[in-house]
Amino acid sequence: MKERLQKIIAAAGICSRRAAEELLRQGRVRVNGQSAALGDQADPESDIVTVDGQPLRRDTRRVYLMLNKPRGYVTTLSDERGRRTAAELVSGCGARVYPVGRLDMDSEGLLLMTNDGAWMQRLLHPSHQIEKEYRVTVTGPVEGAAQRLAAIRDLEGERIRPARVRELWRDGSKAALSVTIHEGKNRQIRRMCRQAGLAVRRLQRVREHTLTLGDLPVGQWRYLTQQELRDLEGSEKS
Repeated sequence: MKERLQKIIAAAGICSRRAAEELLRQGRVRVNGQSAALGDQADPESDIVTVDGQPLRRDTRRVYLMLNKPRGYVTTLSDERGRRTAAELVSGCGARVYPVGRLDMDSEGLLLMTNDGAWMQRLLHPSHQIEKEYRVTVTGPVEGAAQRLAAIRDLEGERIRPARVRELWRDGSKAALSVTIHEGKNRQIRRMCRQAGLAVRRLQRVREHTLTLGDLPVGQWRYLTQQELRDLEGSEKS
């Protein structure tokens, strides 16, 4: 999978992404022997990238982990606005890992992270239509909310597949819902709730594919087991 060169250089631990951009401007980076420029891309798995004539080291150890992301953290590796990142929470995993998909700053719960780009792309590919389940606490006109959300087929002019929704509990104008989707459009559940006249108070991802968040504490992470990885591979093929 091709990536911007500054990202590849930073991932190899040579320097920050911003410093890598300066290396590119200075003509100190080559890809397969050819001088590279800012904006160029390469495939770290197949291309030879050198800085000052020295090839980047490749970390061949594959890491797969699950994080229980808290609210208030972004899923980018670094943030120009200085916000806290999910990468900070998994810095002790022994590798530079990337989020698999999105979980916006105000949302929490299960977030997969890995340094295996091919595995990540397989999980994200639309053809797999992999389920993601969320527990959503909402306020507003909650009576019949599950039915209204499940009936949505058009989201601000964009066609979506129907969600599977069930009510977990209701108390006056507040309710908790289980919402299962396949597509994962940008902020899809929040947009669906807004369209149904509901305000989201809490949004937590509790399941992705065959993986469940379980009792993993907020802000903590763990490696996936070999059995979990095998189960995921099976769900991709089914």
